Amino acid sequence: MKEVKVPILPESISEATVAAWHKKPGDYVELEDVIVEIETDKVVLEIPAEVSGVLSKISAKEGATVKEQQVLGLIDDDADIPEEEPSEPEEASEETTNETSEPTSQVETETAETGQSTKIEKQPEKAQEEVESSPEPTSSQAQPSSNRMEERVPMTRIRKTIANRLHSATQNSAMLTTFNEVDMSEILSMRESYKEAFENKYSVKLGLMSFFVKAAVESLKKFPTVNAYIDGDDIVYHAYCDVSIAVSSERGLVVPVLRDAHKMGMHDIEKGIVDFAVRAKDGTLGIEEMSGGTFTISNGGVFGSLLSTPILNSPQSAILGMHKTQERPVVLNGEIVIRPMMYLALSYDHRIIDGKEAVQFLISIKEALEDPTRLLLKV
Repeated sequence: MKEVKVPILPESISEATVAAWHKKPGDYVELEDVIVEIETDKVVLEIPAEVSGVLSKISAKEGATVKEQQVLGLIDDDADIPEEEPSEPEEASEETTNETSEPTSQVETETAETGQSTKIEKQPEKAQEEVESSPEPTSSQAQPSSNRMEERVPMTRIRKTIANRLHSATQNSAMLTTFNEVDMSEILSMRESYKEAFENKYSVKLGLMSFFVKAAVESLKKFPTVNAYIDGDDIVYHAYCDVSIAVSSERGLVVPVLRDAHKMGMHDIEKGIVDFAVRAKDGTLGIEEMSGGTFTISNGGVFGSLLSTPILNSPQSAILGMHKTQERPVVLNGEIVIRPMMYLALSYDHRIIDGKEAVQFLISIKEALEDPTRLLLKV
């Protein structure tokens, strides 16, 4: 017998929940077949079979809380592949049914209220008489006329963790948000001019996020407190920029980290973000990839958001919110012109970051984005 165990979990995670069994007792499993999924506070982990054999026992059912290295089930690796039982012929039963049942005729009608086609079987006379003489159903048997139904579904472990972290961030920090807007004309023009050359060279599309990551990294160098966090009575400063990118998935919001973003080229940033998005959808992001991070960027604009106040990703001290680019009238050199504008929002922990510093940091990002040539040249 081979035991199916919970894998070794990171130090910050002590337990998990059995999310779904893909096999049931008696099923034959091949080597590396995914047989069960467990859900931690951050990701869903697929547990493959380490041997081929028959799943003989499930020790932890779906929804159970399990610990590291706990036995989830047993695989009998000495069992042979079960043979499929031949299906029994159905001709005899069909003949018997045809002999005993009386013929019925079907009339196809259309209900006036729904317009749906409904088949009504015309019963034999004797059966019809029995139906007519049968008593009408009592009120207790009547079907409810309304569809005001409710469904109670337990929160997944990931959703509970998201809820707890967001609530903790609002309760344990002095969170404040400052706003600004950026003219996206230069970036959009640059993308249009170089998108084909960029994709041909690097095999990835030139998106907006790489500009924002670059602008954030350069601004974090100027304002190191925005890249720091509070630990007890100390302030911890980072000599590096690990940028967390908020990614939406079916299981909830995840924030994988671009490690050493200050050393990455724009093509590396774009490839990293595409990879995060694909694996977040597939549920294959690793726990270590979502741990850490010194600053977060969230793009609500992809869903159409014009303005929001993002919540801190604790223990980080600041988060940048991007929004939808929309043409708006603005005053430029004394004239009203139409420009593609985006609102920016910076939420920050006022305990460590002063208002002046937060505003200057956001203006630094704005200036870098409105003149991307200086951003890329680092002047």
